[in-house]
Amino acid sequence: MLRPAGADRAQSCGWRFPGEGRYYVGMCFAASEKQLFPPSQAPEAWRLFFLLAVLLPTVAGTLIYYWHRDGWARHPLARSLALYALPQSGWQAVASSVNTEFRRIDKFATGAPGARVIVTDTWVMKVTTYRVHVAQQQDVHLTVTESQQHELSPDSNLPVQLLTIRVASSSPEVQAFDIRLNSTEYGELCEKIRAPILRAANVVIRQSLGDLFLETFASLVEVNPAYAVPSSQELEACIGCMQTRASVKLVKTCQEAAEGECQQCYCRPMWCLTCMGKWFASRQDPQRPDTWLASRVPCPTCRARFCILDVCAVR
Repeated sequence: MLRPAGADRAQSCGWRFPGEGRYYVGMCFAASEKQLFPPSQAPEAWRLFFLLAVLLPTVAGTLIYYWHRDGWARHPLARSLALYALPQSGWQAVASSVNTEFRRIDKFATGAPGARVIVTDTWVMKVTTYRVHVAQQQDVHLTVTESQQHELSPDSNLPVQLLTIRVASSSPEVQAFDIRLNSTEYGELCEKIRAPILRAANVVIRQSLGDLFLETFASLVEVNPAYAVPSSQELEACIGCMQTRASVKLVKTCQEAAEGECQQCYCRPMWCLTCMGKWFASRQDPQRPDTWLASRVPCPTCRARFCILDVCAVR
């Protein structure tokens, strides 16, 4: 839930720093030869330690008390949210809207815990360890300002490209901020952002290996023989995405029926081209992309083995 950080850390700050004071008091009894009491007679280093032990919780408590006044309205996060509040409402209404959209499963979320990027239907947010950047989609302009190519990804042995995107609001009161994401997630971000994403002239966004394969897969399926659907059969929604109609049928066309490793599939059309391509790619060895096009995989429904030449578009 979106909540001012001081509200969650008020108690932790109150316990953390007095512990240093308790340590000093304990040392007064455990190391009496150091003459730590009274503090004015203690060595300079210990006086400095005692001063910090008293000053830090005092400053933290004063800051939290200042934020807490007027129902946390003075907290930096509350002030950021108040910029989007209607005249008859406050920052709490905006926070409620953000929390509601955050709970939805269709949000875009990526990034490490210390620099989380979250995009909902209305909001673009960057959550760092000590700050939350919030911008409204209808007011922002996104620009890809930089791309960095790395030979190895922490999650795999494949190259990875990281993009830096500048999020700038049309309102001068909202501070611009940068978000970073993998280029493989760029397409998903574009689907969630309603505004166009500009690109600097020197930035080239490279597609992922999976995206390149899906393009090649679709082009090869287009030249395969088409499958004519019987007039008595009605195409249903793809069982993979449930968003588009089934558009491909597995028919053994690479060789004769009794030859080769491929098998005849008797399933009715149940998958769209994109989902079938993703299934085909998911069964491949990511370390051997040179073998993908010539490989054979089992049908996702009946497990009959097939190759790309057996994927026929439905007509």
